[in-house]
Amino acid sequence: MANVQIAAVERTFPGVRGGVPTRALEPIDITVADNDFVAILGPSGCGKSTLLRIVAGLDRPTAGRVAVDGVPVERPGADRGMVFQSYTLFPWLTVRENIGFGPRERGVGEAQRRAIADALMAKVGLAGFADHYPRMLSGGMQQRAALARALANDPKILLLDEPFGALDHQTRALMQELLLSVWEADRKTVLFVTHDIEEAVFMANRVLVMTARPGRIKSEVTVPLPHPRHWRMKTMPEFARLKEQLTEAIREETLRAAAMNV
Repeated sequence: MANVQIAAVERTFPGVRGGVPTRALEPIDITVADNDFVAILGPSGCGKSTLLRIVAGLDRPTAGRVAVDGVPVERPGADRGMVFQSYTLFPWLTVRENIGFGPRERGVGEAQRRAIADALMAKVGLAGFADHYPRMLSGGMQQRAALARALANDPKILLLDEPFGALDHQTRALMQELLLSVWEADRKTVLFVTHDIEEAVFMANRVLVMTARPGRIKSEVTVPLPHPRHWRMKTMPEFARLKEQLTEAIREETLRAAAMNV
């Protein structure tokens, strides 16, 4: 079980050299139920990644509270697995060693770490690459390894910060299907940050739209598409309707952000 409660979370960053502080997040209230898949969508700079880092325990809110199953989040923990947009594998470790890093830090023995890593490599399509180093992998393969590393501690919650943003279109589509297959099999609770509207509709059960900075939740759109999901769903009229609805909401905020910066 993994419920995430985000209650009145705000974040303001101090000004540089005594300058004007930057208010990144207005008060935000979100509840993410067990096994839910929620996408957070918004214009660039709206605070999506800041919010995710607060849930991960990598940043602290200026005000408000985040809790997992009622326990306040104060630091990173094995109950939350994080995948970033940038390739964050340790370059001096092999794929197997990268995936086994979290279990190693928890004191898991070598034989069990190897079994965990090998099972996850098979799940994400990296069987046969156990002894490769990150520099020997494509971007898509590195993100497969990063996803496997996040899963190695068997977290209750997966937090993904635009994990496919740097990939080419075809690889991105394949990674979307891979992540959905993992979620459908393991039923983790997922918070997924993206700027891609089509990706949000295809991946999530609910899409939360954020306003331009300072970010707050503008609207919530339920995605009633059935599971398992297949790429052909992207051609369905219902998919097009949802994409149009979200495009309009994001367009309004993008134009508002541009007007504010003139």
